Amino acid sequence: MDIPSNTTASPPVDDIKPTAPVDKAAARGATRPGDKIFLGLSRGSGIVLLVIMAAIAAFLTYRTTVALADNTGNFLTTFEWDPAGINSDGKPYFGIAVLVFGTVVSSIIALAIAVPVAIGIALFISHYAPRKLAAPIAYVIDLLAAVPSIVYGLWGALVVAPNLTGFYSWLDDYLGWTGVFSYNGEAPRSLMTVGILLAIMILPIITNVSREVFLQAPKMHEEAALALGATRWEVIRMSVLPFGRSGIISASMLGLGRALGETIAVATVLSPNFLINTSVLDYGGGTFAQNIASKFNEASEYGQDALIASGLVLFIITLLVNGAARLIIARRKEYSGANA
Repeated sequence: MDIPSNTTASPPVDDIKPTAPVDKAAARGATRPGDKIFLGLSRGSGIVLLVIMAAIAAFLTYRTTVALADNTGNFLTTFEWDPAGINSDGKPYFGIAVLVFGTVVSSIIALAIAVPVAIGIALFISHYAPRKLAAPIAYVIDLLAAVPSIVYGLWGALVVAPNLTGFYSWLDDYLGWTGVFSYNGEAPRSLMTVGILLAIMILPIITNVSREVFLQAPKMHEEAALALGATRWEVIRMSVLPFGRSGIISASMLGLGRALGETIAVATVLSPNFLINTSVLDYGGGTFAQNIASKFNEASEYGQDALIASGLVLFIITLLVNGAARLIIARRKEYSGANA
């Protein structure tokens, strides 16, 4: 049989020479000077951050030991704050029970209100709103994140709090039997008011982060679900939300961090007292940041140490919250779609 002229015979197998193996060590050594500089700067930044955190922890711990050495009350369970010893024969007597309760309760209320609303807004911007409408809404939300705390505090004290009386009365009518939402008609300067204001303040943070995560959801997954006949909500439920679960948790923890440490806005709308009320609508309460801000200037040196001791507890709570968030994200990593 004649071989066509346009075909060529392949070389013998023995003549094929294997390619030389890549020298990985040489490849690693051929990094550019800019890469080395960037690596050094990144590593140095991480080390500096750890040193700063360690310095803050050491400072807080030292001042806390000074404060607790002379405290005659139980620091964790005492309901009073009297480091000057005015009501206890000149002996310091203070504790953080009320501050822990107020900080945790107001932050939980803020998250319970802000997270569902923020996720809804983020989904509307990323998957429902037309592009001409989504961009202005996102821009306005970005502006809300830049509003100073004192502005939120003044608005909350002069506008929000006076107009919550009717809402609290409605809660008392329908949920007052629980004891948690009972309302006796006093001024609405309670932990619930603080939680509502904090929810408004952390809403832009959670919305912006969640929106960016939802926009990164794999388009192939969404298009495949639509091709199989899924509705828009089914696409979001099966593709977008599982992918963005870790991002939602991260956004919520960022918002919680601001809620835990918010100072001026809380001090403006809350009338503090050292009582733990069963109802979140009752007048009074207290948080760590609000207590530090309102008492630091007039406190003695020992009183400042006592306030710093409460700051150490807030520091530890924040670290625990962020650590728990990291664990949740690590456990949910396989569902995030990051490897899609």
